[in-house]
Amino acid sequence: MGGNFTWVMIGCALIGAGASAVGVFSFLRKQALVGDAVAHALLPGVVLAFMFTGQKDIWILFPGAFVAGWLGLLSIDFISKNSKIKPDTAIAIVLTVFFAVGIVLLTHVQQSNYGNQSGLEAFLFGKAAAMLPADITLFVAVDAALILLIVLTYHYLKLYSFDPDFAKAIGLPVKGIQFILSSLTVLAVASGIQAVGVVLMAALIITPAAAARFFTGRLSHMIILAMIIGIISSLIGVYISSLALSMPTGPWIVMVLSIIAIMAFVFAPGKGMLQRSRKRKAHQEKVRRENLLKLFYSLGEKNEHLFYSRPQLLRSRRFQGKELELLLSRMTKKGLLLRKENRYGLTTTGRSEATRVVRLHRLWELYLNERMNIAPDHVHHDAEAIEHIITPELERELLKDLGYPELDPHSSKIPGIKDMQR
Repeated sequence: MGGNFTWVMIGCALIGAGASAVGVFSFLRKQALVGDAVAHALLPGVVLAFMFTGQKDIWILFPGAFVAGWLGLLSIDFISKNSKIKPDTAIAIVLTVFFAVGIVLLTHVQQSNYGNQSGLEAFLFGKAAAMLPADITLFVAVDAALILLIVLTYHYLKLYSFDPDFAKAIGLPVKGIQFILSSLTVLAVASGIQAVGVVLMAALIITPAAAARFFTGRLSHMIILAMIIGIISSLIGVYISSLALSMPTGPWIVMVLSIIAIMAFVFAPGKGMLQRSRKRKAHQEKVRRENLLKLFYSLGEKNEHLFYSRPQLLRSRRFQGKELELLLSRMTKKGLLLRKENRYGLTTTGRSEATRVVRLHRLWELYLNERMNIAPDHVHHDAEAIEHIITPELERELLKDLGYPELDPHSSKIPGIKDMQR
């Protein structure tokens, strides 16, 4: 790229920042495919602008792309409102029809005697190397317009993006907000066609927002993080594409963006796949542990024995042999169980924990029976599922609501009620 390299880096970073900021609102409104449809709808506008002017200047092609993008959005809206076709089908129709028209026009230009038409096909996949210093002015203007509109209408956009029905109910100008969001989307997409191309521009709109969502739930933080991801992806993509001759910039930007997004999906704290897998396994372990504690408690209620062998436990509740052996070993190490020869019994800590779980189970059974009018013989399985996730706060509310009861719907004693009243 030579001396143009710096301008390309700046231009792509500006495009990445603007598209990512706008993409957050498309992502939250679950309109990821709209950005893709708008991007593909830009192509006929670009080619027509060239056919009328004979110029490939981005300042000339940009208005054509903007108008075509808006026509694409209006077409989606018109088809959805005036037919039985669902919005996703309308998006697919507009995307394919506009793109097909663009390809036909592009082929016509390439086979005709239009001067200066060479390189027009680069708008399909982007050609950042064609960027000129004068183009940066356009990107700065677009980014300034996008950020200014977002800042000025932030609270309206936030309300509408998270709950459009509530925004309408409190009297917000919903149609005006929709117009602003649509204009932001078309502006952002149209500004990036030179660098990324109409085929891949949708990725720059949605992917940074999707990756940012894994790290934060606050809209302001999500916008900033998406912009940072968009900028970093653009800079790295431009750098990689500069290492080899004729290497396309747009696909590399999307490649880097995809890698960042995949890393976020897998490793993000809290919402990443690994973290969620750890939480799921920890919950399953907790459920198995509490079920075994309940079993010890129930066996203790039925007879006077305090210690039980593995065969006795297996006969009383459905456990896998190895699963039970592993569970007994872990609970013994945690101090919940005591082993005497080949038999196991509850320790003081284990009995306290077992009392809590049994109390929660029977309280929820009573709540379902008394408050939800569910028959006593139908409450057990629901209580089995809920008892493991009842918090201490919810337990206190249950006790107050039920008046600190002593018996469950099956006339079994609810343990530990006196201790909870203190």
